[in-house]
Amino acid sequence: MPQWRSISKQGLRGAAAVTQPPSPPSTAGRSPRCSVDGHPNDVAFPVLPTPENYFSSNYALPPTNSQKSVRPEDLKTPDSHVERDARLIRLTGTHPFNCEPPLSDLYDEGFLTSEDLHYVRNHGPVPKCDDDTMNQWEVAVEGLVENPFSLSVGELIAEYEQLTYPITLVCAGNRRKEQNVVRKSKGFSWGPAGLSTALWTGVALGDLIAKARPRRGARYVCFEGADKLPNGYYGTSVKLNWCLDPNRGIMVAHKMNGCALHPDHGKPVRVVIPGQIGGRSVKWLRRIIITEEPSDNWYHIYDNRVLPTMVTPEASVDLPDTWRDERYAIYDLNTNGVICYPAHNEKLLLNGNMRTYKVRGYAYGGGGKRVTRMEVTLDSGKSWRLANIDYPEDRYRLAPDGQRLYGGRIDMWWRETSFCWCFWELDVDIEDLKSTTGIMVRAMDESLMVQPRDMYWSVLGMMNNPWFRIVVRNDGHALWFEHPTQPALIPGGWMERIKKAGGNLTNGSWGEKLTGQTEDVIEPEPEMQACMTNPCNNRLVTMGEMRSHSGEQEPWFIVNGQVYDGTQFLNGHSGGAASIFGAAGQDVTEEFVAIHSENARAMMPAYHIGKLSQDALAQLPGEANECDPKRAVFLGSKVWTKATLQEKISVSPDSKIFRFKLDHAGQEVGLPVGQHLIMRLRDPVTREPIIRAYTPISEGTDRGWLDVLIKIYHDTPERKGGKMTQALDSTPIGHFVDFKGPVGKFEYLGKGLSSIYGKSRQVSRFNMICGGSGITPIFRVFRAMMQDVDDLTECVILDGNRAEEDILCRLQLDQLASIAKHRCNLLHCLSRPSSTWEGRTGRIDKDLISREIGPPRLSNDDVVLICGPEQMEKSVCDILRDLGWPDDNIVVF
Repeated sequence: MPQWRSISKQGLRGAAAVTQPPSPPSTAGRSPRCSVDGHPNDVAFPVLPTPENYFSSNYALPPTNSQKSVRPEDLKTPDSHVERDARLIRLTGTHPFNCEPPLSDLYDEGFLTSEDLHYVRNHGPVPKCDDDTMNQWEVAVEGLVENPFSLSVGELIAEYEQLTYPITLVCAGNRRKEQNVVRKSKGFSWGPAGLSTALWTGVALGDLIAKARPRRGARYVCFEGADKLPNGYYGTSVKLNWCLDPNRGIMVAHKMNGCALHPDHGKPVRVVIPGQIGGRSVKWLRRIIITEEPSDNWYHIYDNRVLPTMVTPEASVDLPDTWRDERYAIYDLNTNGVICYPAHNEKLLLNGNMRTYKVRGYAYGGGGKRVTRMEVTLDSGKSWRLANIDYPEDRYRLAPDGQRLYGGRIDMWWRETSFCWCFWELDVDIEDLKSTTGIMVRAMDESLMVQPRDMYWSVLGMMNNPWFRIVVRNDGHALWFEHPTQPALIPGGWMERIKKAGGNLTNGSWGEKLTGQTEDVIEPEPEMQACMTNPCNNRLVTMGEMRSHSGEQEPWFIVNGQVYDGTQFLNGHSGGAASIFGAAGQDVTEEFVAIHSENARAMMPAYHIGKLSQDALAQLPGEANECDPKRAVFLGSKVWTKATLQEKISVSPDSKIFRFKLDHAGQEVGLPVGQHLIMRLRDPVTREPIIRAYTPISEGTDRGWLDVLIKIYHDTPERKGGKMTQALDSTPIGHFVDFKGPVGKFEYLGKGLSSIYGKSRQVSRFNMICGGSGITPIFRVFRAMMQDVDDLTECVILDGNRAEEDILCRLQLDQLASIAKHRCNLLHCLSRPSSTWEGRTGRIDKDLISREIGPPRLSNDDVVLICGPEQMEKSVCDILRDLGWPDDNIVVF
């Protein structure tokens, strides 16, 4: 970390003596995208014409030794054209790309961050823009203006005054992992390195707005990017008066550290807004719209908000007015400070000659406010010490009039606003460190706003800025240091340790006992996972071989890069042959891992063929494959399709119909009777897939809409609830869900004709037994039978529930049963009936099944269909077998 000389605000206007700066570094290794305009006052690097003008001798230039390449994990995604640094920590799995650098690496680069280590926040695929078409990229300026116009990036550079500023961008989720450890929010786990500083070159946004001439009533400026997402293009807005204020420094940028923008950072052009959260600095800019009201973009409304702390993730789903309340929108950053050194797990030996240790870190303010005070405590806030603060940004204020950097004028001398982070340090006696259990810091800005002692938890986990605390442990030989958390799914940190030990992180003492001591926690051994490969199979499978097995003859599929033969599953797989055919030739890792048990995984070595070759891995299709939105049928067995959640309709205290809008009004669902579909959500924190199979209540021939009836299993003090059902219930209206199908081992073809495990069966009577939300596949078969007046198939339905209000689809079931009473017997059975209930009581037990269904008839053309809770299904199967029913006549959905 470079040692900067501090400059006070008053000193900026004086003739500060500085030493001669070093010679400019070699350009070897500089990215080919970098260039320096040939302006007469432009300098390729900030080298001083005379030593007394500006910049101290240890002025740091942007790091230029690039280590980027297209990463193997990106080859299967839409971002296969983007080069990235392997050091970046991925926060949301492989795609979309969201990352932060290791905290020590970020700090060690100094004031300016290289594009290699600059944090990235992407909501979806990175738009493509080739070098030779960059200058033709157009941005429209429109809305409530007298003079709407469009301009190209080339015109932006040639026709407008260019500026260069150092600006720190910070994600609103910075330090969110700490909130997620206390209680999971609806955001993924950023560590404390979700910020970076760069030299941005571009045009003052106010110049473009001035040309457009806003009309009376205009109050907001909306931005829209080119990144097409499930809920439209990413967009947001800020206030018009901020954009017109030159002191705010808002710009439309086309260079970062002297180079054309990297694709992850907005190539070819973006908005950069100093002092506000990164989510307002829209990348891949396409439109600037002047409006009377704030943006109505989905991402402006449902992202970058701090809702009141009492709003839970579950409650937030049904509060559209709360989400739209601009009082909860985040604009200016809040004051924050972090300890970077000691680093996490750093050890300091006590047998050396060191007498002091330099505690170091960063801090930033918001809205242009300057951090004026950094305080350090070794006794949990009883006493404080002042740290030294350095402001590297101030070097730029010393630039002479007309000085240019990377083609832009350094227009900084007159500004009182602070655009950047600062660095602080404090020498602490080793003896003091030996006697403390923790180091904490807090920052204060020039408005005397100080970092709070305690966390303000909120549903999105944003703007987390309580005192930053690291734990100090002394074993007599060395001190070692423990940060609060580690980013993403990386384990470690005192917060996780204390929580695992049963400590309360919100007890006012950071979860520690009153003495400040905690017992050592023995980490549980990791769960053993079944081996899925045969070590004797070293065969490398090519993509050509996979394609030859992508049909219904000897279907092969891929899990974790390993190839398996699904032929032997065709007749016995619980999902039916259709699920195997849909997997043929496909990488089904997500579905397999999410759905299958350890027992199923333990069976896999017998079907293992070999490993996919590296060339074949590179050719695997990823999420880039999108279905044709004009296709006639929605569902596809080999590709995930997206539908938008349009409505949630409560049908009981814990059940809802989730209504999804398909691509167009004429699009057919495409789900045969008796089969089901697979739904996929992503955990909002870990981005891990959550995949479950459901049977919708929609007809397979319904068009434009898809209705899925689901029972929500909430967490209780006694047990964890349903991961998928709670995640789906927390999904906001307007968001998308992934679907695949159809799958299933049973299909009702009409008039008693059925397909069971791919074999045709003529059934004379269906005996259907269900519980709770298990009614949905039963309901679809029953409806198909009853709506066909020529269908003479008999049926018995035993529908078990706890209370009367739990009976799902009751009205529809009763109406269908009344159509053909002579061939249908529908019985509702309650285990916790009210005093007014006049129907059957108790559970679906052997007595009830024996009386209403009995043993199989001699004709052996009856079938039992079962769907319900796992314990009920097992019990019913045991009862049926005791009554003499063969397994071939029992179908469990």
